[in-house]
Amino acid sequence: MTRRSWVASLLIAAAVAHPSGLQAAEIRIAEQFSLGYLEFIIMKRDRLIEKYAEKRGIKDPKVTWMRFNGPSTMNEALLSNSADVVAGGVPGLVTLWDKTRGTALEVKGICALSSQPFLLNTSRENVKTIADFTDKDRIAMPSVKVSVQAVMLQMAAAKTFGDKDFAKLDPLTVSMTPPDSTLALMGGAGGITAVFSVPPFQFQQVKQPNIHTVLSSFDVLGPHTFSVAWTTARFRKDNPELYGAFLDAVDEATRTINADPKLAAETWIKDTNSNLKTDFVAEIIAGKDVTWTRVPQANLSFAKFMHRVGSIKADPESWKDLYFPEIHDLPGS
Repeated sequence: MTRRSWVASLLIAAAVAHPSGLQAAEIRIAEQFSLGYLEFIIMKRDRLIEKYAEKRGIKDPKVTWMRFNGPSTMNEALLSNSADVVAGGVPGLVTLWDKTRGTALEVKGICALSSQPFLLNTSRENVKTIADFTDKDRIAMPSVKVSVQAVMLQMAAAKTFGDKDFAKLDPLTVSMTPPDSTLALMGGAGGITAVFSVPPFQFQQVKQPNIHTVLSSFDVLGPHTFSVAWTTARFRKDNPELYGAFLDAVDEATRTINADPKLAAETWIKDTNSNLKTDFVAEIIAGKDVTWTRVPQANLSFAKFMHRVGSIKADPESWKDLYFPEIHDLPGS
């Protein structure tokens, strides 16, 4: 199916499900398995969207939260009008921006949530660099091909083997949720020998004496956005007060995390039913390479790489091409 026909079919479904021009009293938000969505959990705990929506004159706002694994299912939910705001790694946003640009369902970013590295860990002692992986290895990640981990592995492969072999390691990758892949790597199950993971699971893995880090994403790209929220132009146009309330809520949640990482850690543990210790999670949240911020970082670098290797057709000139204008005054990249 061509990009235009694919989007057109979704437009019809969305038009039936949600007629244009109606200010909704509900916002449905999708997140993934990771500490990278900590703002959302704080927003849930403190009912921040409800707080700011009511300040903007919306009576009895309803906020629905959903959790997915990987960007593909989330993007499908967004375009089929099963979700209003979704969040994930930058490539998920870039992919959908490219597919929907110029249509009524055009998708752009709302804001970033954090900048932090993710780690490629392995249980194979003789794997020191990505060039040491063989056909016998299996690298687990949230979603093959399209997740931020998948694209980062391609970027690392392009640096190591050259652009023409950017996908050389793709056949070794398998889709698996971060909790499941962590158990598989630590227990030696399912043939999983490496995991390109997310916090806090990646740090849980390297606590095992037989597991070490092969690569940090910061080694490949430098500091970069880890998680970002995006939506459709249609939702933003039809629901300006809810859109504004969401941005206000993210801003307060970010300040709350930075002010008290330990309390944020307790909240994340409770929300996810994790058995990790509070001090361990709080140390990750306040880590030296972790920044909780709405400012996009190195987003354009992701998009430029994806265009260079043919993953997307459009070639953005600025990070602002990927985001709605409410955050264009921030020092993004």
